[in-house]
Amino acid sequence: MSAASSPAGPGPEAHGLPGILYELTSILEPLVWDRLFPVARPVEVELGCGDGSFLLESARHRPGHNFLGVERLLGRIRKVDRKGRRLGLDNLRAVRIEAAYCLEYLLPATSVQALHIYFPDPWPKPKHQRHRLVQPGFPGLARRVLLPGGRVYLRTDDAAYFTQMREVFAVDSGYHEVSTPVALAELLTDFEREFLAAGRAIHRTAYEGSG
Repeated sequence: MSAASSPAGPGPEAHGLPGILYELTSILEPLVWDRLFPVARPVEVELGCGDGSFLLESARHRPGHNFLGVERLLGRIRKVDRKGRRLGLDNLRAVRIEAAYCLEYLLPATSVQALHIYFPDPWPKPKHQRHRLVQPGFPGLARRVLLPGGRVYLRTDDAAYFTQMREVFAVDSGYHEVSTPVALAELLTDFEREFLAAGRAIHRTAYEGSG
């Protein structure tokens, strides 16, 4: 089915642009930004993008930046693709793969302006916490892909996980804690809206690389 005849409506291909969902040709070679985006712009990455609520709004309101969403669940990544096509966004792409693997092996070194990690799975049982995305070792992996002065933005509704996030960054001298810009804090994810409606506290912080 062509993009023009798709129920989602005309998307990037209708304007001669690549699609939103980028099919990986290899999981062993780093991504090449010029192959994903038609225009070179600063790149921001959301690890575990869900259905793309944050990414879509970011790409719409910040056309001067390119945004990549990383998500392993097929249903969610299809939503990102469908909604992004409908909006005709040329600065949004998505890849289907585990966020931790993408960070360690696929994101190009020294190329990302910001990493966004919002409401990652808290894996609350002690025996499962080794699966958490943000744990010892994460700050080093993030620093590898960030540009000098790049930032990591974090949000969670899980107080224990938030404590762990702060602890793993506190012991890494390559970062210092910074405030989340007001405009960014006001850009809510779908999960965040649900949690706020249920009266749950939202914890957020950000770290800037000192390189």
